[in-house]
Amino acid sequence: MAIHKLTPRKVATAGAGKYEDGGGLRLVVSNAGSRKWVLRYTLNNRRREMGLGSYPDVGLADARTKASEHRQQAAANIDPIEARRVELDAIPAFTTCAARFILYHRRGWRNTKHARQWVSTLRTYAQPVIGSKSVDTIETRDILEILSPIWTTKTETAKRVQARIENILDFAAAHKYRDRSNPARWRGHLDMLLAKPSKVRTVKHHPAMPYTEVPAFMTELAKNGSVSALALRFLILTATRTSEVLKAQWPEIDLENAVWTIPGERMKARREHRVPLSDTMMADLKALPRLDGNLFLFPGARYGKPLSNMALLQLMRGMGYGVNGTRGDAVPHGFRSSFRDWSGEVSSFPRDVAEMALAHVIENKVEAAYRRGDLFVKRRKMMEAWASFLSLETSNINVVKIGNTE
Repeated sequence: MAIHKLTPRKVATAGAGKYEDGGGLRLVVSNAGSRKWVLRYTLNNRRREMGLGSYPDVGLADARTKASEHRQQAAANIDPIEARRVELDAIPAFTTCAARFILYHRRGWRNTKHARQWVSTLRTYAQPVIGSKSVDTIETRDILEILSPIWTTKTETAKRVQARIENILDFAAAHKYRDRSNPARWRGHLDMLLAKPSKVRTVKHHPAMPYTEVPAFMTELAKNGSVSALALRFLILTATRTSEVLKAQWPEIDLENAVWTIPGERMKARREHRVPLSDTMMADLKALPRLDGNLFLFPGARYGKPLSNMALLQLMRGMGYGVNGTRGDAVPHGFRSSFRDWSGEVSSFPRDVAEMALAHVIENKVEAAYRRGDLFVKRRKMMEAWASFLSLETSNINVVKIGNTE
Protein backbone atom coordinates (compact mmCIF):
# COMPACT_ATOMS: atom_id res chain seq x y z
CA MET A 1 0.00 0.00 0.00
CA ALA A 2 1.35 3.39 -0.99
CA ILE A 3 2.14 5.66 1.95
CA HIS A 4 3.13 9.30 2.48
CA LYS A 5 0.53 10.65 0.09
CA LEU A 6 -0.08 13.89 1.99
CA THR A 7 2.09 17.00 2.00
CA PRO A 8 2.49 19.51 4.87
CA ARG A 9 0.65 22.15 2.80
CA LYS A 10 -2.24 19.79 2.09
CA VAL A 11 -2.53 18.96 5.78
CA ALA A 12 -2.62 22.66 6.72
CA THR A 13 -5.07 23.80 4.01
CA ALA A 14 -7.38 20.85 3.25
CA GLY A 15 -11.10 21.52 3.49
CA ALA A 16 -13.62 19.41 5.41
CA GLY A 17 -13.29 15.70 4.66
CA LYS A 18 -11.09 12.61 5.11
CA TYR A 19 -7.66 12.37 3.55
CA GLU A 20 -5.58 9.19 3.37
CA ASP A 21 -1.82 9.29 3.86
CA GLY A 22 -1.56 5.54 3.34
CA GLY A 23 -0.89 2.63 5.66
CA GLY A 24 -4.12 3.33 7.52
CA LEU A 25 -3.17 6.89 8.52
CA ARG A 26 -5.96 9.34 7.86
CA LEU A 27 -6.42 13.09 8.35
CA VAL A 28 -9.97 14.05 9.34
CA VAL A 29 -11.00 17.69 8.87
CA SER A 30 -14.29 18.79 10.43
CA ASN A 31 -16.67 21.36 9.00
CA ALA A 32 -15.37 23.79 11.64
CA GLY A 33 -11.82 23.33 10.36
CA SER A 34 -10.37 21.27 13.24
CA ARG A 35 -7.96 18.53 12.14
CA LYS A 36 -7.17 15.22 13.76
CA TRP A 37 -5.19 12.10 12.93
CA VAL A 38 -6.77 8.64 12.91
CA LEU A 39 -5.04 5.31 12.40
CA ARG A 40 -7.09 2.43 10.99
CA TYR A 41 -5.67 -1.04 11.54
CA THR A 42 -6.81 -4.66 11.61
CA LEU A 43 -6.25 -6.99 14.56
CA ASN A 44 -7.60 -10.54 14.69
CA ASN A 45 -9.66 -9.85 11.55
CA ARG A 46 -11.32 -6.91 13.29
CA ARG A 47 -11.08 -3.34 12.02
CA ARG A 48 -10.14 -0.78 14.70
CA GLU A 49 -9.47 2.95 14.79
CA MET A 50 -7.40 5.00 17.23
CA GLY A 51 -6.77 8.73 17.48
CA LEU A 52 -3.22 9.97 17.22
CA GLY A 53 -3.83 13.58 18.24
CA SER A 54 -4.88 16.86 16.71
CA TYR A 55 -3.05 19.01 14.18
CA PRO A 56 -0.98 21.17 14.61
CA ASP A 57 -0.02 19.71 18.04
CA VAL A 58 0.82 16.53 16.14
CA GLY A 59 2.40 17.36 12.78
CA LEU A 60 2.54 15.18 9.70
CA ALA A 61 5.98 13.72 10.53
CA ASP A 62 4.95 12.92 14.12
CA ALA A 63 1.70 11.32 12.94
CA ARG A 64 3.62 9.10 10.53
CA THR A 65 6.07 8.06 13.25
CA LYS A 66 3.23 7.17 15.62
CA ALA A 67 1.38 5.30 12.88
CA SER A 68 4.49 3.27 12.04
CA GLU A 69 5.01 2.28 15.69
CA HIS A 70 1.39 1.23 16.13
CA ARG A 71 1.36 -0.74 12.88
CA GLN A 72 4.35 -2.70 14.16
CA GLN A 73 2.46 -3.41 17.39
CA ALA A 74 -0.57 -4.65 15.47
CA ALA A 75 1.67 -6.81 13.29
CA ALA A 76 3.01 -8.41 16.50
CA ASN A 77 -0.60 -9.08 17.59
CA ILE A 78 -0.46 -6.31 20.22
CA ASP A 79 -3.46 -4.01 20.33
CA PRO A 80 -2.05 -0.42 20.16
CA ILE A 81 -5.09 0.99 21.98
CA GLU A 82 -4.69 -1.38 24.91
CA ALA A 83 -0.92 -0.85 24.96
CA ARG A 84 -1.41 2.90 25.15
CA ARG A 85 -3.94 2.55 27.94
CA VAL A 86 -1.48 0.48 30.00
CA GLU A 87 1.27 3.03 29.33
CA LEU A 88 -0.92 5.92 30.45
CA ASP A 89 -1.95 4.09 33.62
CA ALA A 90 1.68 3.50 34.62
CA ILE A 91 3.40 6.12 36.78
CA PRO A 92 5.45 8.21 34.33
CA ALA A 93 8.90 9.68 34.68
CA PHE A 94 9.10 13.44 35.24
CA THR A 95 10.11 14.11 31.62
CA THR A 96 7.10 12.17 30.32
CA CYS A 97 4.74 13.93 32.71
CA ALA A 98 6.18 17.32 31.72
CA ALA A 99 5.64 16.54 28.04
CA ARG A 100 2.00 15.64 28.70
CA PHE A 101 1.45 18.79 30.74
CA ILE A 102 2.85 20.98 27.95
CA LEU A 103 0.80 19.14 25.31
CA TYR A 104 -2.44 19.62 27.24
CA HIS A 105 -1.83 23.27 28.15
CA ARG A 106 0.03 24.79 25.19
CA ARG A 107 -3.21 25.85 23.45
CA GLY A 108 -3.94 28.14 26.38
CA TRP A 109 -0.57 29.88 26.14
CA ARG A 110 -0.14 33.10 24.19
CA ASN A 111 2.46 31.86 21.73
CA THR A 112 4.73 28.97 20.75
CA LYS A 113 7.71 30.80 22.24
CA HIS A 114 6.23 30.25 25.70
CA ALA A 115 6.09 26.49 25.10
CA ARG A 116 9.67 26.49 23.85
CA GLN A 117 10.79 28.30 27.00
CA TRP A 118 9.10 25.64 29.15
CA VAL A 119 10.90 22.88 27.29
CA SER A 120 14.24 24.69 27.32
CA THR A 121 14.32 25.53 31.04
CA LEU A 122 13.12 22.09 32.14
CA ARG A 123 15.62 20.35 29.88
CA THR A 124 18.49 22.51 31.14
CA TYR A 125 17.80 22.54 34.87
CA ALA A 126 15.27 19.85 35.85
CA GLN A 127 16.00 16.96 33.50
CA PRO A 128 19.57 16.25 34.70
CA VAL A 129 18.32 15.81 38.28
CA ILE A 130 14.77 14.39 38.07
CA GLY A 131 14.15 13.74 34.38
CA SER A 132 14.25 9.95 34.68
CA LYS A 133 12.71 9.73 38.15
CA SER A 134 9.09 8.61 38.41
CA VAL A 135 7.00 11.55 39.59
CA ASP A 136 5.93 9.79 42.79
CA THR A 137 9.53 9.57 44.03
CA ILE A 138 10.49 13.25 43.64
CA GLU A 139 11.29 14.87 46.99
CA THR A 140 12.15 18.30 48.37
CA ARG A 141 15.87 17.56 48.30
CA ASP A 142 15.59 16.95 44.53
CA ILE A 143 13.99 20.35 44.04
CA LEU A 144 16.65 22.06 46.15
CA GLU A 145 19.36 20.31 44.14
CA ILE A 146 17.88 21.92 41.02
CA LEU A 147 17.24 25.40 42.41
CA SER A 148 20.03 26.08 44.92
CA PRO A 149 22.86 26.51 42.35
CA ILE A 150 20.93 29.18 40.42
CA TRP A 151 18.72 30.77 43.08
CA THR A 152 21.01 33.75 43.72
CA THR A 153 22.74 33.97 40.34
CA LYS A 154 19.77 33.42 38.00
CA THR A 155 16.92 34.22 40.34
CA GLU A 156 14.26 34.99 37.75
CA THR A 157 15.02 31.81 35.80
CA ALA A 158 15.12 29.77 39.00
CA LYS A 159 11.70 31.06 40.07
CA ARG A 160 10.24 30.12 36.71
CA VAL A 161 11.75 26.64 36.92
CA GLN A 162 10.29 26.24 40.42
CA ALA A 163 6.83 27.33 39.29
CA ARG A 164 6.91 25.02 36.26
CA ILE A 165 7.96 21.99 38.31
CA GLU A 166 5.24 22.83 40.83
CA ASN A 167 2.62 22.88 38.07
CA ILE A 168 3.82 19.58 36.62
CA LEU A 169 3.77 17.83 39.99
CA ASP A 170 0.27 19.21 40.67
CA PHE A 171 -0.70 17.81 37.27
CA ALA A 172 0.76 14.44 38.32
CA ALA A 173 -1.21 14.53 41.57
CA ALA A 174 -4.43 15.31 39.69
CA HIS A 175 -3.83 12.16 37.63
CA LYS A 176 -3.18 10.24 40.87
CA TYR A 177 0.43 9.52 39.95
CA ARG A 178 1.55 10.89 43.34
CA ASP A 179 0.05 12.29 46.53
CA ARG A 180 -1.07 15.88 46.89
CA SER A 181 1.99 17.05 48.82
CA ASN A 182 4.07 19.03 46.36
CA PRO A 183 7.80 19.32 47.11
CA ALA A 184 8.10 22.18 44.62
CA ARG A 185 5.36 24.27 46.27
CA TRP A 186 6.61 27.76 47.10
CA ARG A 187 4.16 29.12 49.65
CA GLY A 188 4.44 27.43 53.00
CA HIS A 189 7.24 25.14 51.87
CA LEU A 190 10.14 26.33 49.70
CA ASP A 191 9.72 29.88 50.99
CA MET A 192 10.91 28.48 54.33
CA LEU A 193 14.04 27.04 52.69
CA LEU A 194 15.08 29.63 50.09
CA ALA A 195 15.46 33.40 50.25
CA LYS A 196 12.63 35.45 48.82
CA PRO A 197 13.31 36.28 45.16
CA SER A 198 12.75 39.98 45.82
CA LYS A 199 15.64 39.93 48.29
CA VAL A 200 18.19 38.45 45.92
CA ARG A 201 16.98 39.49 42.50
CA THR A 202 18.10 42.67 40.80
CA VAL A 203 15.31 43.85 38.54
CA LYS A 204 16.63 44.71 35.09
CA HIS A 205 14.50 47.05 33.02
CA HIS A 206 14.60 47.22 29.25
CA PRO A 207 17.10 49.93 28.22
CA ALA A 208 15.12 53.01 27.27
CA MET A 209 15.90 56.09 25.22
CA PRO A 210 15.55 59.36 27.18
CA TYR A 211 12.22 60.89 26.17
CA THR A 212 13.97 64.11 25.16
CA GLU A 213 15.82 62.20 22.41
CA VAL A 214 12.78 60.42 20.97
CA PRO A 215 11.57 63.30 18.71
CA ALA A 216 14.89 63.36 16.83
CA PHE A 217 14.83 59.56 16.62
CA MET A 218 11.33 59.68 15.14
CA THR A 219 12.41 62.22 12.54
CA GLU A 220 15.20 59.86 11.56
CA LEU A 221 12.74 56.97 11.31
CA ALA A 222 10.46 59.04 9.05
CA LYS A 223 13.29 59.23 6.50
CA ASN A 224 13.73 55.45 6.49
CA GLY A 225 10.34 54.49 5.09
CA SER A 226 10.71 50.69 5.44
CA VAL A 227 7.84 48.67 6.87
CA SER A 228 10.05 47.92 9.89
CA ALA A 229 10.51 51.67 10.46
CA LEU A 230 6.77 52.28 10.15
CA ALA A 231 6.11 49.47 12.64
CA LEU A 232 8.58 50.97 15.11
CA ARG A 233 7.01 54.42 14.72
CA PHE A 234 3.61 52.87 15.35
CA LEU A 235 4.94 51.14 18.46
CA ILE A 236 6.33 54.40 19.83
CA LEU A 237 3.20 56.40 19.03
CA THR A 238 0.87 53.84 20.64
CA ALA A 239 3.16 52.96 23.60
CA THR A 240 2.39 49.28 23.00
CA ARG A 241 4.50 46.12 23.04
CA THR A 242 6.41 44.68 20.10
CA SER A 243 4.28 41.53 19.75
CA GLU A 244 1.07 43.57 19.88
CA VAL A 245 2.27 45.75 17.00
CA LEU A 246 3.76 43.04 14.81
CA LYS A 247 0.62 40.89 15.03
CA ALA A 248 -1.80 43.78 14.51
CA GLN A 249 -4.32 43.09 11.75
CA TRP A 250 -6.49 45.38 9.64
CA PRO A 251 -9.81 44.03 11.04
CA GLU A 252 -8.68 45.34 14.45
CA ILE A 253 -8.48 48.90 13.12
CA ASP A 254 -11.59 51.08 13.15
CA LEU A 255 -10.55 53.77 10.67
CA GLU A 256 -13.81 55.69 11.02
CA ASN A 257 -13.46 56.13 14.77
CA ALA A 258 -9.63 56.01 14.88
CA VAL A 259 -9.45 53.10 17.32
CA TRP A 260 -7.26 50.01 17.40
CA THR A 261 -8.76 47.18 19.48
CA ILE A 262 -6.21 44.55 20.54
CA PRO A 263 -7.83 41.19 21.39
CA GLY A 264 -7.36 39.93 24.93
CA GLU A 265 -5.46 36.82 23.84
CA ARG A 266 -2.63 39.03 22.54
CA MET A 267 -2.41 41.20 25.65
CA LYS A 268 -0.12 40.43 28.57
CA ALA A 269 -3.02 40.91 31.00
CA ARG A 270 -5.30 38.80 28.76
CA ARG A 271 -7.77 41.68 28.56
CA GLU A 272 -8.98 43.51 25.43
CA HIS A 273 -7.25 46.87 25.08
CA ARG A 274 -8.47 49.85 23.04
CA VAL A 275 -5.85 52.22 21.68
CA PRO A 276 -6.90 55.70 20.49
CA LEU A 277 -5.18 56.54 17.20
CA SER A 278 -3.83 60.07 16.88
CA ASP A 279 -3.91 62.00 13.61
CA THR A 280 -0.24 61.11 13.11
CA MET A 281 -0.97 57.42 13.54
CA MET A 282 -3.85 57.62 11.08
CA ALA A 283 -1.54 59.24 8.53
CA ASP A 284 0.96 56.43 9.05
CA LEU A 285 -1.74 53.82 8.52
CA LYS A 286 -2.68 55.35 5.19
CA ALA A 287 0.94 55.05 4.08
CA LEU A 288 1.10 51.33 4.84
CA PRO A 289 1.11 48.81 1.97
CA ARG A 290 -1.82 46.38 1.91
CA LEU A 291 -1.18 42.98 0.36
CA ASP A 292 -3.79 40.54 -0.91
CA GLY A 293 -3.99 37.54 1.40
CA ASN A 294 -2.16 39.27 4.25
CA LEU A 295 -4.22 40.88 7.02
CA PHE A 296 -1.22 42.12 9.00
CA LEU A 297 -0.55 45.86 9.19
CA PHE A 298 3.16 45.20 8.91
CA PRO A 299 3.63 42.29 6.47
CA GLY A 300 6.90 40.41 6.35
CA ALA A 301 8.78 38.85 3.48
CA ARG A 302 7.01 35.49 3.91
CA TYR A 303 3.56 35.21 2.33
CA GLY A 304 0.73 35.75 4.79
CA LYS A 305 3.09 36.41 7.72
CA PRO A 306 3.92 39.57 9.72
CA LEU A 307 7.38 41.01 10.23
CA SER A 308 9.64 38.74 12.25
CA ASN A 309 9.82 39.36 15.98
CA MET A 310 13.43 40.50 15.53
CA ALA A 311 12.70 43.07 12.80
CA LEU A 312 12.43 46.12 15.08
CA LEU A 313 15.44 45.14 17.17
CA GLN A 314 17.53 44.61 14.03
CA LEU A 315 16.42 47.98 12.69
CA MET A 316 17.59 49.72 15.86
CA ARG A 317 20.87 47.82 15.84
CA GLY A 318 21.44 49.02 12.30
CA MET A 319 20.91 52.57 13.56
CA GLY A 320 23.54 52.13 16.28
CA TYR A 321 21.38 51.13 19.29
CA GLY A 322 21.22 48.03 21.47
CA VAL A 323 23.90 46.05 23.28
CA ASN A 324 27.26 47.80 22.74
CA GLY A 325 25.53 50.25 20.39
CA THR A 326 27.52 53.32 19.43
CA ARG A 327 24.49 55.57 20.06
CA GLY A 328 23.10 53.90 23.18
CA ASP A 329 21.63 50.66 24.48
CA ALA A 330 17.93 51.45 23.82
CA VAL A 331 15.63 48.66 22.58
CA PRO A 332 12.08 48.80 21.15
CA HIS A 333 10.32 47.81 24.39
CA GLY A 334 12.11 50.63 26.20
CA PHE A 335 9.98 53.25 24.40
CA ARG A 336 7.15 52.40 26.80
CA SER A 337 9.41 53.71 29.56
CA SER A 338 10.22 56.78 27.45
CA PHE A 339 6.48 57.45 27.13
CA ARG A 340 5.94 56.92 30.87
CA ASP A 341 8.77 59.33 31.75
CA TRP A 342 7.34 61.95 29.39
CA SER A 343 3.86 61.58 30.86
CA GLY A 344 5.17 61.98 34.40
CA GLU A 345 7.70 64.76 33.85
CA VAL A 346 6.25 66.83 31.01
CA SER A 347 2.53 66.21 30.59
CA SER A 348 -0.15 67.17 33.10
CA PHE A 349 -2.14 63.96 32.65
CA PRO A 350 -2.91 61.98 35.83
CA ARG A 351 -0.86 58.88 36.59
CA ASP A 352 -3.91 56.62 36.11
CA VAL A 353 -4.30 57.75 32.52
CA ALA A 354 -0.72 56.84 31.69
CA GLU A 355 -1.01 53.47 33.42
CA MET A 356 -4.18 52.72 31.48
CA ALA A 357 -2.49 53.76 28.23
CA LEU A 358 0.25 51.22 28.99
CA ALA A 359 -2.41 48.57 29.76
CA HIS A 360 -0.90 47.96 33.19
CA VAL A 361 -2.88 45.84 35.62
CA ILE A 362 -4.16 47.65 38.71
CA GLU A 363 -2.36 45.89 41.57
CA ASN A 364 -4.75 47.11 44.26
CA LYS A 365 -7.59 44.58 44.10
CA VAL A 366 -10.11 46.90 45.73
CA GLU A 367 -9.35 49.69 43.26
CA ALA A 368 -9.45 47.22 40.37
CA ALA A 369 -12.89 45.99 41.45
CA TYR A 370 -14.32 49.51 41.25
CA ARG A 371 -12.50 50.62 38.08
CA ARG A 372 -14.99 49.96 35.28
CA GLY A 373 -13.90 52.31 32.48
CA ASP A 374 -10.67 52.57 30.54
CA LEU A 375 -10.33 56.40 30.58
CA PHE A 376 -10.52 56.31 26.80
CA VAL A 377 -11.45 59.96 26.20
CA LYS A 378 -8.61 61.18 28.41
CA ARG A 379 -6.23 58.71 26.80
CA ARG A 380 -7.09 60.02 23.35
CA LYS A 381 -6.03 63.50 24.44
CA MET A 382 -2.87 62.06 25.96
CA MET A 383 -1.87 60.20 22.77
CA GLU A 384 -2.47 63.34 20.69
CA ALA A 385 -0.23 65.27 23.09
CA TRP A 386 2.43 62.54 22.86
CA ALA A 387 2.36 62.68 19.05
CA SER A 388 2.54 66.47 19.18
CA PHE A 389 5.55 66.29 21.48
CA LEU A 390 7.30 64.02 19.00
CA SER A 391 6.73 66.70 16.33
CA LEU A 392 6.38 64.28 13.46
CA GLU A 393 6.48 65.48 9.85
CA THR A 394 4.23 62.86 8.25
CA SER A 395 4.70 64.39 4.83
CA ASN A 396 8.32 63.20 4.88
CA ILE A 397 7.40 59.52 5.11
CA ASN A 398 8.48 57.45 2.13
CA VAL A 399 7.38 53.82 1.89
CA VAL A 400 9.81 51.44 0.22
CA LYS A 401 8.89 48.24 -1.57
CA ILE A 402 7.86 45.27 0.55
CA GLY A 403 10.98 43.33 -0.41
CA ASN A 404 13.12 45.72 1.65
CA THR A 405 11.13 45.45 4.89
CA GLU A 406 13.58 43.42 6.95
